Amino acid sequence: MLQRKIPHKLALDGGCEVSKDQKIGKARGGRRIVIFAGFLLIAAAPLYWFVERRGPNPATATPRAPDVAVNAAAATRNDVPVYVSGLGTVQAIATVAIRSQVDGKIQEVLFTEGQHVKKGDVLVKIDPRLFQAALDQAKAKKAQDEAQLISAQKDLDRFSTLVAKNFASQQNVDQQQAKVDQLKASIVADDGAIESAQAQLDYCIITAPTDGRVGVRQVDAGNIVHASDQASLVTLTQNQPSAVLFTLPARLLESVRDAMKRGPVAITAYDQDDKRLLSSGTLLLVDNVIDQATATIRLKAIFANADEALWSGEFVNARVLLDTRRNSLTIPTAAIQRGPQGLFTWVVTSEGTAEMRALKAGPASGNVTIVESGLADGDRVVTDGQYKLKQNAPVTITTPQLAGSGDVS
Repeated sequence: MLQRKIPHKLALDGGCEVSKDQKIGKARGGRRIVIFAGFLLIAAAPLYWFVERRGPNPATATPRAPDVAVNAAAATRNDVPVYVSGLGTVQAIATVAIRSQVDGKIQEVLFTEGQHVKKGDVLVKIDPRLFQAALDQAKAKKAQDEAQLISAQKDLDRFSTLVAKNFASQQNVDQQQAKVDQLKASIVADDGAIESAQAQLDYCIITAPTDGRVGVRQVDAGNIVHASDQASLVTLTQNQPSAVLFTLPARLLESVRDAMKRGPVAITAYDQDDKRLLSSGTLLLVDNVIDQATATIRLKAIFANADEALWSGEFVNARVLLDTRRNSLTIPTAAIQRGPQGLFTWVVTSEGTAEMRALKAGPASGNVTIVESGLADGDRVVTDGQYKLKQNAPVTITTPQLAGSGDVS
């Protein structure tokens, strides 16, 4: 009797039963998938090798950041003059208000407005006739008293002789002696009156008391002037030499005094715009008190002013040379930036990238600044284009600049 083959049944999680033949069929299908995947890998290997050799696709690669164009300059060592500057005014070495010392009518005006005059030059003449008459009277009075003195002296001699012979009393001699003494005193008074009258007459001719330049004429010829007039006839200023009175912060007092101990302190005067050099001179003095209201000190400098570039009353910027820093490391002032952490500058590294570098700056000298720390000789600093930079950004130097020298402002 043939036995009937009953297929083996397998229980699944879902409660379904799968035959043994079905299981074998599924296993064979999985092997086919694995074999097919292997063939695909073998076929793709040459393509992968080709792509790797050619490099990434330019269309899909991340583009490199473009270089930032900047100007740069090298840190160099120079001798840098250290100046401090203060606002001041020009003062004439002498300012004289020309006034009349007598009352009278102006006869002549012998100067031209703005003229440069010498000491002793006649400026104004006042009618002298009244003063000449007073002088003549004083001289005549003296001559009269001298004649009376001669007569009185002779009478005294006669009385003295008569007293010796007992023909006159001693009282007459004493009275005559008093008269002689009185006349001598009158002659002395006459000398004083003559000198006074002569001085009044001399005052009729007004001369320049010093060299200088006259200003605008205030009174014309024909006017009556008085010794008590408040207004002057003209003002005379002596601008050669000239002085400049200026102020500096009180904290600089010791630095100024130290500079004066080393020798004469050079002063240069610039115009109000601080651009044009007017004159050069030396420091004359430092005021003996500090203005506590403004915390400043007053200084006075003297200038030869041969070309009269300094004009009385003009505002100028006075620069004081305190010291000269020898062999100091300097960079252009434009390269220095200020950030939350203090001063810094952008440095171009040897790899051509930007690097932020903190530094300690010293005195500024026009277009350069002394660097006390943070940089070394030859470091290239960015002078223009800093706003485009960030750390390690690639840079291209377009127009290199050289660190120059100048004056501290």
